[in-house]
Amino acid sequence: MNNFLRVLRISLNHRLTLAASVLCSIIVAILWGGNITAIAPIVDVVMVGKSVPQWLDDEIEQKRAELAELAPAIKATESELSGLALEERAAHQRALARLADREAILRAKLATYERFAPWAHRVLPTTAFKTLVVICLALLVGTLLKSVFRIVGSYSSARLGALTGFDLRKEFYRRTLRLDLGTFREVTPGDLMTRFTNDVEIASIGVANVWGTVLREPLKAVVCLAAAAWINWRLFLITALIAPVAGYCIHWLAKSLKRANRRALHELSNVYDRLEETFSGVKVIKAFTGESRERSRFHRDGKMLYRRRMRIAFYDSLVSPMTELLGVAMIMVVVIAGGYLVLNGQTHLLKVRISHEPLTHGTLTLFYGLLAGASDPIRRMSGVFNLVQQAVAASDRVYELMDRESKLTEPAQPERLPAPLGRIEFSDVAFAYKPNEPVLQQVNLTIEPGETVAIVGPNGCGKSTLMNLLPRFYDPTQGNVTIGGVNLRNTRLRELRARIGMVTQETLLFDDTVAANIQYGRPEATMQDVRQAARRAHAERFIEEKLADGYDTLCGTGGNRLSGGQRQRIALARAILRDPELLILDEATSQIDVESERLIHEVLQDFIQGRTAVMITHRPSTLELADRIVVMDAGQIVDSGRFDELAGRCELFRRLAHLELRESA
Repeated sequence: MNNFLRVLRISLNHRLTLAASVLCSIIVAILWGGNITAIAPIVDVVMVGKSVPQWLDDEIEQKRAELAELAPAIKATESELSGLALEERAAHQRALARLADREAILRAKLATYERFAPWAHRVLPTTAFKTLVVICLALLVGTLLKSVFRIVGSYSSARLGALTGFDLRKEFYRRTLRLDLGTFREVTPGDLMTRFTNDVEIASIGVANVWGTVLREPLKAVVCLAAAAWINWRLFLITALIAPVAGYCIHWLAKSLKRANRRALHELSNVYDRLEETFSGVKVIKAFTGESRERSRFHRDGKMLYRRRMRIAFYDSLVSPMTELLGVAMIMVVVIAGGYLVLNGQTHLLKVRISHEPLTHGTLTLFYGLLAGASDPIRRMSGVFNLVQQAVAASDRVYELMDRESKLTEPAQPERLPAPLGRIEFSDVAFAYKPNEPVLQQVNLTIEPGETVAIVGPNGCGKSTLMNLLPRFYDPTQGNVTIGGVNLRNTRLRELRARIGMVTQETLLFDDTVAANIQYGRPEATMQDVRQAARRAHAERFIEEKLADGYDTLCGTGGNRLSGGQRQRIALARAILRDPELLILDEATSQIDVESERLIHEVLQDFIQGRTAVMITHRPSTLELADRIVVMDAGQIVDSGRFDELAGRCELFRRLAHLELRESA
C-alpha cells in the first residue's frame, strides 16, 4: 500500500485538476444526501394533505400546547421535592431533570419553527399539491446539478489518472536508464515491458478511481450517515453492530485480491517473455520445426495466467454480494428497532432511551432512506475494489524496480581524467556476473596512450567482459582499472563515456533515419559532418545509391530494414563522428564483406592514428593493425606480443587466427 501512496503523491502535483475532482465529489455528495431528505416532507407533510406553512403552524400550536401541559407537571414535581426527605429526593430529581430536558427540547424546536414560519408563508406554496410540485422540481434541479458535477468530476479524475501515469512512466524511464547493465541482465525484457506498460497503466487507473469513485462514493455515504446520526444518533449506533464483521471481511478480501493480482502480473510477465522470445527467434523455430513445442510452452504459460485470473474473478465475485448482504443486515436491524418504536409509540428500546419523543413515519422513513442512500455508494465501491487492489499490486512491482540503486555509484568528489587520456591499466582484475562463477581472474594489462591492442581468445574467455570494464559498464569485483592513474570508480560516468567510442558485433540502430543514427555519436554535428563520417566508414555509397530516401531512410526497429553489413558500417560512422580518444571495436567487422573489409581496414589504419584503440577480432587483416596482440583463455591472459611473435610460439593464437588453414592453403 505504501508504494501506491507514492503514486498518489505524484497526482498531488496537478493541484487544479485535483481540486476540481475533490470539489465536484463534495458537491455531488451533498446533493445526493439533499435529494434524499425530500422523503420527510413528502411523507409527513404532503401525504397528510398539508403544505409546509400549514405543517409549521400545526407544529407551533402543538409545541405550545405541550409546553403548557408540561409547566404544571414541573411545578408539581418541584413542590413535592421540597417536602421529601433527603434519601427520597433522588428519584424525584431524576424525574425533574427529564421534564426539564423535555421542556428545553420543546422550546428549541418551537423557536426553530417560529423563526422559519414567516419565511415559509412568504415563499412556499400554500397547498399540498403545489408543495409536491415544488419538491419534485427541486429534486429535478438537484439531480441535474449532481449530474453536471459528476461529469466534471469524472473527467477530472480520469485526467488526473492519465497525468499521473504520464509522470510515473517518465520517472520510471528516467530511473531505468540510470541502472547498470547487470540489472538488465537480471530483468527479462518481457517483465520490463509489462512493468512499463501494463503495471503503470493499472496504477494510473487506480489513481483515477481513488480521486473519482473511491472519493465520491464514501463522501455520499458519509453525508447520508451523518444525516441519519443527526436524526437519531442512538438508533444510528445500532447499525454499528455489523461494522466489525464488515471490516474483517473487507480486510480479508483486500489481502487476497492483492496477493492474487501480484501473482497474475508475474504470470503476465512470463507471457510477455514467451512472446518476445518467440518473435525474436522465429527464424530458428521455423528452421528446426519447433512450432508445436513453442505452442505447448505458450499454452502452459497462458494456462497459468488463466488460473490466476480466475482466482481474482472468484475473490472479485465475493465483493458485491458480501457488501450487499452486510448492508441489508445493517438496515434490517434498524428497520426492526425503528419499526418497534414507531408502531408502538415508544421512546425506549430494551429500557434504553432512543429518542425524547416518538418518531414520526416521515422521520423514520427518511432515516431508512438515508441508510439506503449510504448502502448504494458502498455497493458502487465494491465495483472498484478489485481495481484498487490491482493498482496496489502494480505499484509494488513498478517501485520494486524504480527503487533499485545502480551498482555503479557516482563519486561525491569525482576526479577529472587527464587530457589527453593516459595509460590504461588493469591491475589484478577479477569479475563475476554471479557469485562463485568467475569470468575474469587476476588480469594484469597495460595499454599505452596511442597504442592499438587486439584481444583474441575462444568464445566465453572474457574478452568482451574485459572491454566492458573500460566504459565502466561494470566495476571489477576485485582489482582496479585506471586511466592516467585515475581509478575509474572515482570518475564521473558521463565524462568517461564521452571520450570513448564503441562498435560492437551486435550492432543496434534506433528506429530513426540513417542520418539521426550516425548523428547519435555527436548530436551537435552538422549534416556535412554526418556525410563525412559516412564517407570515411565507406557507407555513403550504399546510403545514397541503394536506400530509397538516402540519409532520411528509416532504419526500422533495431535497424532491421538494413543488412548486417550496412548496419555495421553505419555504426562505425557513428563512432567516427564521435572522434573518441579511446576506440573499442568488438568484432566490429565480423559481418562485412571482403571488399568492405578492405576499405574499412584502410579507414581504421588512418583513424586509429594518434588515439588508443582496443579491438576484439580474429581476422588476420584486422590483427595486422595492432601494435600488440593479447591472447586470453578461461578469463586470464596467457600470452602477449606482435603478430609474428605469437604466430611462432602460441598454439592457441595459431588456431584462433586460422594460421594452419592459411599455411595449408
